[in-house]
Amino acid sequence: MNGENFGASERLVNAAYVRQGAQGRRAHELRLRALLEQGKCPEDGWDESTIELFLHELAIMDSNNFLGNCGVGEREGRVASGMVARRHYRLIHGIGRSGDISAVQPKAAGSSLLNKLTNSVVLDIIKLAGVRTVTNCFVVPMATGMSLTLCFLTLRHKRPKAKYIIWPRIDQKSCFKSMITAGFEPVVIENVLEGDELRTDVKAVEAKIQDLGAENVLCVHSTTSCFAPRVPDRLEELAVICSNYDIPHIVNNAYGVQSSKCMHLIQQGARVGRIDAFIQSLDKNFMVPVGGAIIAGFNDSFIHDISKMYPGRASASPSLDVLITLLSLGESGYRQLLKERKEMFSYLSSQLRKLAEVYKERLLNTPHNPISLAMSLENLDKHSDMAVTQLGSMLFTRQVSGASNWNEKARCRSVPKKTGKVYEDF
Repeated sequence: MNGENFGASERLVNAAYVRQGAQGRRAHELRLRALLEQGKCPEDGWDESTIELFLHELAIMDSNNFLGNCGVGEREGRVASGMVARRHYRLIHGIGRSGDISAVQPKAAGSSLLNKLTNSVVLDIIKLAGVRTVTNCFVVPMATGMSLTLCFLTLRHKRPKAKYIIWPRIDQKSCFKSMITAGFEPVVIENVLEGDELRTDVKAVEAKIQDLGAENVLCVHSTTSCFAPRVPDRLEELAVICSNYDIPHIVNNAYGVQSSKCMHLIQQGARVGRIDAFIQSLDKNFMVPVGGAIIAGFNDSFIHDISKMYPGRASASPSLDVLITLLSLGESGYRQLLKERKEMFSYLSSQLRKLAEVYKERLLNTPHNPISLAMSLENLDKHSDMAVTQLGSMLFTRQVSGASNWNEKARCRSVPKKTGKVYEDF
């Protein structure tokens, strides 16, 4: 209620009580004002009542929620189910316009404000996580693979002659398919084994650029977050190469926001060389439902060009989910989660080492991978060809999810084989 309504309330309820209620409302409004003015994640998390008040205030700014509204167009926020409307807090219009996912919608001031605030708050968190010089980002309602594809398609307009993407190998289909879907030919650079770690062959990357010709290379597609024994790419060296040859550099940072090491690599890469954009998943880094990603970078113009490549309007659900989550946690809550993850990783490492010793196995030494661990299963593998696979099944049925069985021979077979323009297994 505004001041006039509180004043009218004093005719019905004791004025002192109404003033107390107004002061309580004022406390909520001060939080909202700080968010709108600063565009940053609050230091301390908000309670649910403040968040819900804020979302309802945004929703009534959208035309579909105007009293007496009579929408006659094709996109007027009509929803048949009340349950669906409540699930989305009646923010039905989505975000963006046909020409730009970051554009403001005339019919949906509330949804547009939600979009702008979410991008601003997420940018603040990326800086908090370690990439201090990032200048722009936006939430896109697609997972990491399709978000990478959007970046590659944007680069197509800037480098129309280029047809190759140089890609230090990582055995994950979505990364590979993101390049194929965009219509480019991945040039796979095998990693080199250093001790137990699989690391970027920087010399091979540069040699391939020279062989293909820099003008024919769309970009270098590197990776931070990955499964041990592979470790994050040598981003600084790759960034310098990209800068020297004037080649764009796109970084797959799928679950790297949670890792100070991965974020440090991106920051350093941008400082000494070239990184055009880095992409991270919402669900992996912010514990929200699958379906969203963040595209971020150090050049406002290029990030804006990517946002204009998204065709049509977009779902506001990922933006809504991550904004609610970050407002609930606050900066202090997110910092605590980052701290706990490091502590749990250290504990897991020490306990896996003890377990490996009991069964005469060993925990691989992969100090450059701050997220994932790998343990040998040589003795188990001697019992039968299916023993390792059965172990994975046993872990899953005992509600241990996320464990992977890494087998060198099997992984070698997973490398796609080029046949003309078709890649087998993908």
